[in-house]
Amino acid sequence: MLLASSLSAGFSIENALATSVDELSLLYGNNGLMVKELSFMVQQIRTNRSIEQVLEDFSQRSGLEDVQNFTEVFSVAKRSSGDVGSIMRHTAEIIRDKMQVQEEIITMTASRQFEQKIMNLIPFFIVFYVENTSPGFFDQMYNTRMGRVLMAICLCVYLCSYLLAQKILAIEI
Repeated sequence: MLLASSLSAGFSIENALATSVDELSLLYGNNGLMVKELSFMVQQIRTNRSIEQVLEDFSQRSGLEDVQNFTEVFSVAKRSSGDVGSIMRHTAEIIRDKMQVQEEIITMTASRQFEQKIMNLIPFFIVFYVENTSPGFFDQMYNTRMGRVLMAICLCVYLCSYLLAQKILAIEI
């Protein structure tokens, strides 16, 4: 968003990047991760590397899909002499919207994830409670062949339910 607003103010992309470093250092300090990364990018541009190369290196280092998409959109906009400012603003809005949706999903599923963790522990607490309050109650389950088969099946069902719960709660965008 800082880059887009600097471009809208008439800065070149190189100067907008340098201005963004100054703004981000005020917000996050000089040790902020993005401040360090953008400072490195500005240094690379000052050594006569093209902005496309610098952004491509950044996208490869980060490994983030959003950064790779942004780099591709920026490269196409720069080559086609498009309105880079509005394209960057639009791309930043899409990324911001995606981040908001992810945060909302995390917020909405947090209680369910906590409930699932509790539900995963309940069988162990039941076994612990019964074994301590009624010693020998599980002897039939663990000392006979049929009991061991039944408990192995129960363990498989438990593991399947655990994996299914993990898959249900893992929502990706």
